[in-house]
Amino acid sequence: MKIAFIGAGIMGRPMLLNLKKAGHDIIVPERTSLKDDVRAAATVVADATAAAAAAEVVILMLPDTPDVEAVLFGAGGVAEGLKPGSLVIDMSSISPTATVGFAKRINDKGCEYLDAPVSGGEVGATNATLTIMVGGPAAAFERARPLFEVMGKNITLVGETNGAGQVCKVANQIIVALNIEAAAEALVFAAKAGADPAKVRQALLGGFASSRILEVHAERMIKRTFNPGFRIGLHQKDLALALGAARDLGVALPNTANAQQLFSACVAQGGKDWDHSAMVKALEALAASKVAPDA
Repeated sequence: MKIAFIGAGIMGRPMLLNLKKAGHDIIVPERTSLKDDVRAAATVVADATAAAAAAEVVILMLPDTPDVEAVLFGAGGVAEGLKPGSLVIDMSSISPTATVGFAKRINDKGCEYLDAPVSGGEVGATNATLTIMVGGPAAAFERARPLFEVMGKNITLVGETNGAGQVCKVANQIIVALNIEAAAEALVFAAKAGADPAKVRQALLGGFASSRILEVHAERMIKRTFNPGFRIGLHQKDLALALGAARDLGVALPNTANAQQLFSACVAQGGKDWDHSAMVKALEALAASKVAPDA
């Protein structure tokens, strides 16, 4: 397929390269931040309008709701270049409510729209093992399935209404944040009590407390490797979506709110761009005890 890919950042770049490796033609709008391997893999055009005009499928992988809106509907945006029958796939993690409105505006141009946010981080994007949560019509989902299968392994049509994928992603981010908090609290407790956090983690991986978070993120906490796979600032954005939607729905999310406060404490220490596993630093500050010394 001819694919316009917009958003070749930490996550988008490996996703784009995997699509190219699978034989698809990639078109990207000019950006000074484009890496050399992206430029080599893609045809670079002037803007998102030109990219959409040259493609049959447009994929977005952008940081936040305003970024998606600007790329879709701003000057030089995707909507200006779409042809009837084109498919727009937004793989960003953004507001479910805004997604419904974006989809309607794209549908009104005679085009299809899927929201398909992902989970799995940079490692999942690189290894093409992402979990992909999709909202939108089943026919559009089947059209996009071959592309999803190049980028991920666990691919689910959550619902045939737009926004369903984003709702699922918000739920995912709640679970991830609370599991990071649980692992961080456990390791801070262990360290303060005089146990070796690395040995505690090793023991817990063989029991009912085992999880992907304990496997990957707890190791980061012990090794102090907080260069981002997924930045705290982005996880804050996702929890803000969760808390805003919960307010509208009349749902209490007390532990989500607490996790958001811990992320805010990290940001206050200059940690907006730390990996989200660095939430442990906020808990370490409260305990006046570190899981491990910083490098």
